[in-house]
Amino acid sequence: MKVPAFCRSSLRFGFTILAFAVCAIATQAADKIVVLKAARLFDGKSKTLAQNGVVIVQGNKIVDAGSNLPAPPDAQVIDLGDATLSPGFMDGHTHLTLDFSGNYNERRLKEVDLNVSEQAIFATRYARATVEAGFTTVRDLGSRFVGSKEFVDVALRNSINKGVIVGPRMLVATYGIGTTGGHFDPTSGFRDMLFGHEPDFSQGIADGPDAIRKAVRFEVKNGADVIKAAVSGGVLSLADEVDTPQLTPAEMAALVDESHRLRKKVAVHCHGDQAAKEAIEAGVDSIEHGSFMKPETLTLMKNKGTYLTPTLMATEWIMSKIDNYPPALQAKAKAAGAARSDMFRNAVKMGIKVSFGTDAAVFPHGQNAKEFKLMVDLGMQPIDALRAATGNAADLFGIAQKTGTLEKGKFADVVAMPGDPTSDITATERVSFVMKEGKIIRNGPPSAPPVAVSADQSPEIPAD
Repeated sequence: MKVPAFCRSSLRFGFTILAFAVCAIATQAADKIVVLKAARLFDGKSKTLAQNGVVIVQGNKIVDAGSNLPAPPDAQVIDLGDATLSPGFMDGHTHLTLDFSGNYNERRLKEVDLNVSEQAIFATRYARATVEAGFTTVRDLGSRFVGSKEFVDVALRNSINKGVIVGPRMLVATYGIGTTGGHFDPTSGFRDMLFGHEPDFSQGIADGPDAIRKAVRFEVKNGADVIKAAVSGGVLSLADEVDTPQLTPAEMAALVDESHRLRKKVAVHCHGDQAAKEAIEAGVDSIEHGSFMKPETLTLMKNKGTYLTPTLMATEWIMSKIDNYPPALQAKAKAAGAARSDMFRNAVKMGIKVSFGTDAAVFPHGQNAKEFKLMVDLGMQPIDALRAATGNAADLFGIAQKTGTLEKGKFADVVAMPGDPTSDITATERVSFVMKEGKIIRNGPPSAPPVAVSADQSPEIPAD
């Protein structure tokens, strides 16, 4: 079709005006500057707080951070008063697609009727509760549903990244890798063939080095950011002892080699000392829990630079609700609880690298910050507990170039808590302001209290 000259001229003029308008809107959005001010600032790496803290944000990045910085002209200034600015907290051990904080026996009965789609909807609530508590980044270390091969954690991560739902940045592990009859075997403890088949590598269950490699490749193929494995027994599984090794040294070596080849970090569920020693020697990146580790193993850990993710809150919650668990689990929980305090005290004294982690889902989501006080009560300095949940965690996660500290060029993940957390670490439990990548998630009361399990929810057997 031939377009008249005057029409072509009008069209060109219209497109020109539209292009200018789009550029103007983009420039206006990019130029918007937000200045956060508070009485104090923790930058995620220093040993002390800075006074008169200021964080300058443009778009999704930090432009500058420090003390007494002047606000640029026309900036939006948010003065948070007698508070402490901090990098967004990071939890190295969560399970955002699950909630197993209720009665164990009721859950076990109901989980065979669990609708995975319904549980995925619940997970959106858990994600919001977590980020509103100040945790802008988490590692989600295992998401599994009996009889289902859905990757709910991958879907949750992707939905958050696309802005469909509100939640923390997630690094997900898909299925935890374990052995037949081990802590991660979802059919262990049920009668044989109740679910019609034995789980295999496609559900994270593998025996022998080659099968372990296949499981790692399958999980990376399906979206895993980090590889999680159970190398010892666990507290909340019926068919194993809490401290027994569950991978051979050859299987452990294959797990680490294949994961690192694919540039994925390795986090291992491990309570037992022998299993921890073998995992550390194999080169894992973090030991999760570590309840029974002895000083000799901690020394090896320090020499290797392996991180400890202590998950003290999980044990604390279980012990406070001990009657909700079967006798066999009560015995394992008591043994692990008695051992983990001395282990953690020794780790702190020896200077082991610690990354904050809670095992959220064992307790209601949104209560993650209670881990800070438990760490401090067992000998860690408050400033070091804060570093564990910011700069240290970012280093373990492999994203320190993007977040974890308040520095120019990093993502604008910023929280504010009342008062001085180095004088009262429980201030971390009263976060009042949350910004993630420059977007204000919360400024004032949370939209909802921490999520508690209800009588109608039917979670999967715990991963830890």
